[in-house]
Amino acid sequence: MAPSKQMTSRERVLAALNFQTPDRVPIDLGGFQSGIHKKAYMELLSYLGKEEEIVMLDPVQQLVRPSEEILEMLRVDFRYVTAKGPDAFDGTIRQNLRKGELWHDLRDEFGVVWSMPDKQLLYMDISHHPLAEATLEDIASYPFPDGSDPSRFEGVREEVMKIQNNTPYAVSTGIGGVVYEICWYMRGLERWFMDMMENPSFCEALLDKILKFWLDYFTGFMKEIGDIIDVVMIGDDLAGQSGPLFPPEFYRSVVKPRQKKLVQHIKSLTQAKIWYHSCGSVVEYIPDLMDNGIDILNPVQITAQGMDPKFLKERFGKELVFWGGGIDSQHILPFASPEEVKSNVRVNMEAFKPGGGYVFNNVHNIQAGVPPENILAMYEAAYKYGAY
Repeated sequence: MAPSKQMTSRERVLAALNFQTPDRVPIDLGGFQSGIHKKAYMELLSYLGKEEEIVMLDPVQQLVRPSEEILEMLRVDFRYVTAKGPDAFDGTIRQNLRKGELWHDLRDEFGVVWSMPDKQLLYMDISHHPLAEATLEDIASYPFPDGSDPSRFEGVREEVMKIQNNTPYAVSTGIGGVVYEICWYMRGLERWFMDMMENPSFCEALLDKILKFWLDYFTGFMKEIGDIIDVVMIGDDLAGQSGPLFPPEFYRSVVKPRQKKLVQHIKSLTQAKIWYHSCGSVVEYIPDLMDNGIDILNPVQITAQGMDPKFLKERFGKELVFWGGGIDSQHILPFASPEEVKSNVRVNMEAFKPGGGYVFNNVHNIQAGVPPENILAMYEAAYKYGAY
């Protein structure tokens, strides 16, 4: 049965996340996995005839923080509150010349260096893996960051309270809880994959260090906002276009227990819904992720093998919220006409929205090169066809 009145954004979100029927499907934009690339955003502003200061959200992915004016225009129901690096961390992006070319370099808290050529300005890729040559003994002495540093969380409670007291929007954290991926960031992907087969004790030791960081981090973060936040976002990419990226046996025996420990720890600190991000054909892992305790799956890569929206909704849709999957982002959103965009959104909405349990978003971030007409068509269709 459709609701009898128009809901506020927060009412709408909470209804959908609890498998109740809202007035319309909630709409998301502006997160670290549901955001918009700087170039796409600037083209959108130009198309709309608007000028505004560009505020970077994530330099690695080159995501911007959309302005309140744009979020309201697109009827976005969420606002994001993020922790930050500790006061002692210097996250300055430095410009360096290498072989006559200008590069932008960022060293993160774990010592991983991310680099982007000035002639491209699309993404930062890893240029230095600090544990590439490390031994098991080196892990014990490596200077891992302190997840519990209280300076990370200064002002976050006030920020959430301001949104809740003065706006109608639901509030989510930014992405965290990256237990698995940070390991290969530090080690190097090829070497990490070799470690899985040849040196699993190294993998377990490094995973335990990263897990400790996130356990400490969420203990501090949820102490500040656990009673007032609506969604907590975590994630690790586990799959590619056709299936798991590494042996499922390794996931279930080594990675999953640590992910589950983190999810259950967060759940002990908050009633917020736990949102999990993994790209690719993650269908094999959905029962494992649900067993871990997650409530929401993102980005729902509908063009990956086995990720058909109707199948996913029928198989898991009474227990798992789907957040994303609103459009074919590989073929339709960047390359089709606005009318084709609207048609594709309608088909996917019809599959995902029955009975609540769905939040609309593109599959992952809106990338550079997506026409502004298609961005507007996508959100227009999400609003039009999201009504119950």
